[in-house]
Amino acid sequence: MKIITYPGKSFPLGATWDGDGVNFTLYSENATGVDLFLFNNADDEVESAKIEITEHSELIWHVYIPGLKPGQLYAYRVHGPYEPENGHRFNPNKLLIDPYAKAIAGTISWDDSLFGYEVGHADKDLSFSQTDNAAFIPKSVVIDHNFDWEGDKNPNIEYYNSVIYEAHVKGFTKLHPEIPEEIRGTYAAIAHPVTIAYLKELGITAIELMPVHHFLSDRHLIEKGLTNYWGYNTIGFFAPDARYASGGVLGEQVIEFKNMVKELHKAGIEVILDVVYNHTGEGSEMGPTLSFRGIDNASYYRLADDKRYYMDYTGTGNTLNANLPNVLRLMMDSLRYWIIDMHVDGFRFDLAATLARELHEVNRLSAFFDIIHQDPTISQVKLIAEPWDLGEGGYQVGKFPAGWAEWNGKYRDSIRDYWSGAESTLAEFADRITGSSDLYKSYRRPTASINFVTAHDGFTLNDLVSYNEKHNEANGEDNNDGENYNRSWNCGVEGPTADEAINILRERQKRNFLTTLFLSQGVPMLIAGDEMSRTQQGNNNSYCQDNEISWVNWETMDKGLHAFTCQLIKLRKEHAAFSRKSWFKGEAVKSNGIADIAWFLPNGAEMNSDNWSQDFAKSVAVFLNGLGLHTVNAEGNKVVDDSFYLIFNAHDEPLSYKLPKAEYARNWELLIDTNKEHFDEMTGIFKAGDIIQVAGRSVILLQHQLIHSGGTKQQ
Repeated sequence: MKIITYPGKSFPLGATWDGDGVNFTLYSENATGVDLFLFNNADDEVESAKIEITEHSELIWHVYIPGLKPGQLYAYRVHGPYEPENGHRFNPNKLLIDPYAKAIAGTISWDDSLFGYEVGHADKDLSFSQTDNAAFIPKSVVIDHNFDWEGDKNPNIEYYNSVIYEAHVKGFTKLHPEIPEEIRGTYAAIAHPVTIAYLKELGITAIELMPVHHFLSDRHLIEKGLTNYWGYNTIGFFAPDARYASGGVLGEQVIEFKNMVKELHKAGIEVILDVVYNHTGEGSEMGPTLSFRGIDNASYYRLADDKRYYMDYTGTGNTLNANLPNVLRLMMDSLRYWIIDMHVDGFRFDLAATLARELHEVNRLSAFFDIIHQDPTISQVKLIAEPWDLGEGGYQVGKFPAGWAEWNGKYRDSIRDYWSGAESTLAEFADRITGSSDLYKSYRRPTASINFVTAHDGFTLNDLVSYNEKHNEANGEDNNDGENYNRSWNCGVEGPTADEAINILRERQKRNFLTTLFLSQGVPMLIAGDEMSRTQQGNNNSYCQDNEISWVNWETMDKGLHAFTCQLIKLRKEHAAFSRKSWFKGEAVKSNGIADIAWFLPNGAEMNSDNWSQDFAKSVAVFLNGLGLHTVNAEGNKVVDDSFYLIFNAHDEPLSYKLPKAEYARNWELLIDTNKEHFDEMTGIFKAGDIIQVAGRSVILLQHQLIHSGGTKQQ
């Protein structure tokens, strides 16, 4: 077939259909030649056409082909030196995925031909493979960008009103009995009315999806019968993964993803993507040649002084070089694409400290953050950092720029230590539940702290109170590492037990964790299934378990804990006292002469500096003054709320707490007692100076309703 070609344009990068044909562009600084191949079917080994691209400008190779339409499959072969010792790994025997592909038709089938070197050769990666990989590499797909968004708008929910729900597209819906079987585990299942109704009932405002960028499942996992279930191994930063599509892989996955976002937005739920720009799925120098490595290895990756090897701050074998303009461009183009074309509302950046490394040091003022800060599109969505990586100095909690929120690992550790009985200070516990001002106060607000007790990485909430040791036999791992890195406590027995007293304690501990999480200042994040006692059977690293270990089991839902969680979230959303926009000042409020926050001992006296230094102390009460929120709403009206008294008792024995004197409140109503299972059991009226019994390992919440004037209870 005779193919007519025009020179085309160098912008935009990728394959762009304009209604009459397709413009193809590919960045490669060091290539000596680029060939474009067209295919009729995803599993074709032989192309229908080969086009030698002769036009290149500004380091970009480009060609325009009239008559091509959406659904067209394509791939590249790139010519250049194969000199691993100089950082170059060009091999034209390898078909390559377009880094800007908006859709990828399926997944790779592992074969030795996917590697640029001869697998098993004595010279390892210095050898050169002449085997063609066309039968095993997925093809890139030209898509139609048009979509009827029906006037879709971003819900634009402020951080202080947000409740984030971390979920896996497949695992969240795969076992749901009320979702049609043919769409379970897909974008369509997330968009299903049953799923959305569940999220609304729970009170979720944003679903944070684990990676949906097209990713790679490692060969060593596939050979063990496992898979990269979590998806932190990206190979396509613009393409929604085809494995989560129910209706096809030739661009249908893009439409299905967009429809999911549209339906969630109709329900007032935001979509946040967990994104992995720190590395790719091509791995170390012994990894496959699938895309970036074969297009221009030296122009994408951080290379060591010996350019044969990679700098690895991610534990995956390679690190993308965010200091290079073309890599920064790819990252920014990807982010803008997901915002503008796919309508997502924000991003959680995996190992974000890697993106801030200049040479070897982490710099929060690096080019990556500077570019985002000035970008009128990217800077306006939710930006959440996982504020660490695996390199030296990579733990950067509290050090990200203004406008960013962070996963607060110190919050997780402090809350786990407090309720597990580990040695910890009350001062740190107080810092964490009040927004972690020690980390964020210098130039951000309490909402910079994304609070979580559990996440995808580690134990579920149920397992946090049921296991001291990891149980990762299914991963092929040794479980006996000799130390409890999980900061968990099994309440006396490892794993499931018939001991009723232990099971009662475990249920109370779950309520303690959830109550602490949702009544803390900052932004709460709940992992899918924790509200229904999901278990991974003690597996604290289920990254390779695409099965019942990881999937949410809806048939075994703990309905009591689910109802408790729904009530907790509802309570939080109704009261601005638990979702402050500004920091506590610790000063008297003019309207009632009482401090905006005060801390108390069991005898009713306010705490002093000596009390905070007692590391062994395990109980504390805090008064939250509803007239001391120090903020106004969108109309400029002062925001006020009821006052609250919280008592945390991590002792294993009950304590008697004397309520503070009448100047704080004359009457208190009991709202929460985690010693009881159901909210309707939590009743009682108390007066100033009364003695209230607080059960061992439990939380009490008391409310003083105020008659407000000149203010509003809504933020």
